[in-house]
Amino acid sequence: MAERKLKERFDMSRPMDQIDNSSTKPLQTEHHGQMSSRRSQSDVRLENCESEARRDLPNSLTASQHGPVTLLRLSRPAKRNALDDATIAGIEFFFSDPPQQTRAIILHGEGKHFSAGADLSTVTDASAPVSVRRSQSWYRAFDGIENGRVPVVAVLHGGVIGGGLELAAAAHIRVAERSAFYALPESTRGIFVGGGGAVRIPRLIGTTRMIDMMLTGRTYSAEEGLSLGFSQYLVDDGHGLAKAIELAERIATNTVLSNFAIVQALPRIARSDPEGGFLLESLMAAITVGDDEAKERVNAFFEKRVAKVAHPSGESER
Repeated sequence: MAERKLKERFDMSRPMDQIDNSSTKPLQTEHHGQMSSRRSQSDVRLENCESEARRDLPNSLTASQHGPVTLLRLSRPAKRNALDDATIAGIEFFFSDPPQQTRAIILHGEGKHFSAGADLSTVTDASAPVSVRRSQSWYRAFDGIENGRVPVVAVLHGGVIGGGLELAAAAHIRVAERSAFYALPESTRGIFVGGGGAVRIPRLIGTTRMIDMMLTGRTYSAEEGLSLGFSQYLVDDGHGLAKAIELAERIATNTVLSNFAIVQALPRIARSDPEGGFLLESLMAAITVGDDEAKERVNAFFEKRVAKVAHPSGESER
């Protein structure tokens, strides 16, 4: 029932070419039918994708429901899940207002790779203003992941490259399969990261490592990525989604307010000056402890209706 409602909400059955584009801006043409020089093909594509995504998820994205966990799958396996304008607009649309029952979201990719990055075939004709606008659309989409109302778990396998790594860096938890590898090949194409990677990736691995990756084309394996901070979990190939569901279901048992504080306030506290951070921390602590559900859970602990935290080995409690 939940999955049916989700499909009805996003109407995933209709292909993009059947979407009503009546509200998009008409293509400006000269009298001989050629496109006006005032707007490039790239600009028109970007406008149409943004407008269409307000109605539907594009064919490159598939949403499904697993109890309180919503799954969003990148579904362009023939293109190694390269991120085009329609996909980015769809990601922005989805994370701006996920299904109401959602307590956690899993982001994963179909096929052999998580994402090979930006679809370069869509950006070759872009002018500087259009490129800036495209980056801003990526910022909005990925900000909706990082600063949305629910935690996001990404499952990484195969290539996590360029814009795909920028996308993964916006998630709160990353589970990598052993096939995963990380790369930032922008410099070999003569371009630069444009999806927030220059801000998010150094937070994971440090600025000097990112510089090294971009200057030399260095890649990291899944095992190396675990130690560097690209992922927090490493599992065998084919087990990433199951691990992500396990984590997401555990996350979904937390209170909504506590999860919100963790994904919204904690990163900002970590980036702030100590005095401001201490103040924000105290405010969030006061707000969460005053929540009725939190009070019930604390009482359950005092009344020994819930187990204490156990050592991973099970040998002791603390």
